[in-house]
Amino acid sequence: MIILASIICCAAALMAAGFLYQWIGAHRDRVRYTRSGRWIDVGRGGRLYLLERGSGGPTVLFEAGIAATNLNWSHIQQIVSGFTHTASYDRGGLGWSSPGLTVRTPGNIAIELHAMLENAGIKPPYVLVGHSFGGLVMRRYAAMFSEEVRGVILVDPMRLDEWPPLNSGKQAVLDRGTRLSGYAIPIARFGLARLAVTSLLCRSGRLSEFLAGVAGNGGRHVLGRIKSEVGKMPKEVRPIVAAHWSRPAYYAGMASHVEAVPDTVREMLEAEPISGIPVLLLTPGTSIPLCEQGLRSIGDNVQQVIAPASAHWIHLDEPDLVIDSIRDMVRSTVAEPIAVTA
Repeated sequence: MIILASIICCAAALMAAGFLYQWIGAHRDRVRYTRSGRWIDVGRGGRLYLLERGSGGPTVLFEAGIAATNLNWSHIQQIVSGFTHTASYDRGGLGWSSPGLTVRTPGNIAIELHAMLENAGIKPPYVLVGHSFGGLVMRRYAAMFSEEVRGVILVDPMRLDEWPPLNSGKQAVLDRGTRLSGYAIPIARFGLARLAVTSLLCRSGRLSEFLAGVAGNGGRHVLGRIKSEVGKMPKEVRPIVAAHWSRPAYYAGMASHVEAVPDTVREMLEAEPISGIPVLLLTPGTSIPLCEQGLRSIGDNVQQVIAPASAHWIHLDEPDLVIDSIRDMVRSTVAEPIAVTA
């Protein structure tokens, strides 16, 4: 009985220590890493974290992939801000933003994005740049608020036919992602996620490799993918990525995005194409290019360019291609008049 009580006391002490470690670390992260941006009220108590750089116009607005934040665009935003005003942000539920207020579908997110821009005083015109799931958000924004948009660049946007309900075989992948995100919430709450991601991104990585080994082949596969993609990002943002991935709210936000994928596919199947706005579609060399019918479903003025040296993360594999594409879009649209509604 004494041994059992001692074990329980030790476990409780460890949990309390982990909770305190996480609380102190999260507070320190928020103070240290959010000074460059600001939070914008989007109604109903929701606030989105916004980061602006540069000056001039049109504003280039960046939208990240399904579980990514403004950090995914850090390098490209810095370069593009040298010739125009730029804005990136964290969607509701991710990064430094408050939890999402609605189902995480592109239309709902586009409405929140519109409110953020209005309340932040960032006036149109905009050039929209979106990667993967973020490409779907930008498609919806351009269709819903077309009078504000001068051009759209889609960086390997999420393909509807690869996900449920069109591809029901991928439902197990979504279910597994939601389940793992749920498991990660208490792990993050008691500081274990902070230990693992800090080891991976900011230190030797031995602890994260050990934990991945304990999880088996699946854990090692996930670790390999993370190291490959995050390794392409600037070193200075990796501690901030670790800070995001240390937060329980991050995993709750990721789960809400993954759960909404079938609703996202249904919404986009019925979404109207972008009309009267130039769209540049960047397709990786590892993927099959979209056919004419696929391009017409996106818009009536779509140009497809193949990124020969890229996989899905074109902006990390070939950042110069994305930067040059943005520069060309800004130059081609800067002299065009735009009607701004009151």
